[in-house]
Amino acid sequence: MFQGLVEGYGVAGLFFSAFISSTLAPGGSEAVLAYLLLNAEHSPSYLVVVATIGNTLGALTTFYLGRLASVKFPPKNTDQKHFAKANTLIQRYGSVTLLLSWLPVIGDVLCLAAGWLRLNFIKALFFISLGKFARYSAISYLLTDA
Repeated sequence: MFQGLVEGYGVAGLFFSAFISSTLAPGGSEAVLAYLLLNAEHSPSYLVVVATIGNTLGALTTFYLGRLASVKFPPKNTDQKHFAKANTLIQRYGSVTLLLSWLPVIGDVLCLAAGWLRLNFIKALFFISLGKFARYSAISYLLTDA
């Protein structure tokens, strides 16, 4: 079944899987990327770029949701325990923390907290993209040795 779904949607399926995987919804873009890499119909670098863009846009959606939440619940007026671990990391290391946005569960919370704390968008975009690219590049390297 998985094979049929991936074959039917190909690179577009990778993009949407990567997008959904990086929002607050669960997903498995790594499996889609692995299948497409092993199928070898597209270059590994092309697949890494598509996955990175989709995953980054999903993370930015979560970042923006955090920004929207900060309008109603400003960081200075809200109990810091809601985002305790993510908030501590972001307060200490700033946008660099978003290099970890690829991590399951905590990555989504980091993006949400970064938006909620109104971190600089350009810096957030840079570090989110870099982290996502590094993860997909590592997967590609491990599976294709290229």
